[in-house]
Amino acid sequence: MAFAIIKTGGKQYRVSKGDKIDVEKLDVAEGSTVSLDNVLFYGDGSDLRIGDPKVEGASVSAKVLFQHRADKVINFKYKRRKGFHKTKGHRRHLTRLEIESIKV
Repeated sequence: MAFAIIKTGGKQYRVSKGDKIDVEKLDVAEGSTVSLDNVLFYGDGSDLRIGDPKVEGASVSAKVLFQHRADKVINFKYKRRKGFHKTKGHRRHLTRLEIESIKV
């Protein structure tokens, strides 16, 4: 089965056709198709292509399913015997993608 390693939002993902992944928020409408051109590696059994830094002419097409926010992450700071404690939290904005095809 063909797979690719793509880079988006400062992170790398290993994807193949039909996968559903959460990536950092992309400014695209729900239901539209997005093309991810930053393909670092492509593999299909015997055919392996390593990018330098990208695989030339390769792209991954994905459908935007929906935009959502991740679970809340709590950051708690504490210093013993000093009466100091601070709590902060945040939720990341994410985009759910479904991989439609990998073109080389």
